[in-house]
Amino acid sequence: MFDGIANTADMAGEGALVDYTSLAEFRFLLRGFVEFSETAARGAGLTPRQHQALLQIKGFPTGQMVTVGSLAARLHIRHHSAVELVDRLEQAGLIERSADRADRRRVMLRLTAKSEALLSRLARAHSEELRRLGPALSGLLEKFSPPQTAEAAAGA
Repeated sequence: MFDGIANTADMAGEGALVDYTSLAEFRFLLRGFVEFSETAARGAGLTPRQHQALLQIKGFPTGQMVTVGSLAARLHIRHHSAVELVDRLEQAGLIERSADRADRRRVMLRLTAKSEALLSRLARAHSEELRRLGPALSGLLEKFSPPQTAEAAAGA
């Protein structure tokens, strides 16, 4: 079909329809945002991974301590890779480490004023880009959301 919707019942055996055009467009928009983000990070003197790490530290859930292990989990990288990343960020003056008072084996991470300033600039640029992409992304996400029942739409 030329509208991008193909019946996958023969292949998947589930009778589901797949909107390949919407999937492709969503992937295109996401990849464009990632490319924008990587370029912005490099323009600020950071590697994309350093930017991701700083963002994860800044945006860590309230009340939770950021450790090397938790950073590794948030970045989907191995612990030893996170240690190397943290070493480079500390050498660049972008983060500080401190031992957890309750468990001296745990290393806590926090941003420096230098990284806060960099991250603030990058966050503004990323927010603007997301505002630009938002309507298209929202429209595509809506296509993949389950249909609401009348009760759910009414707030019941």
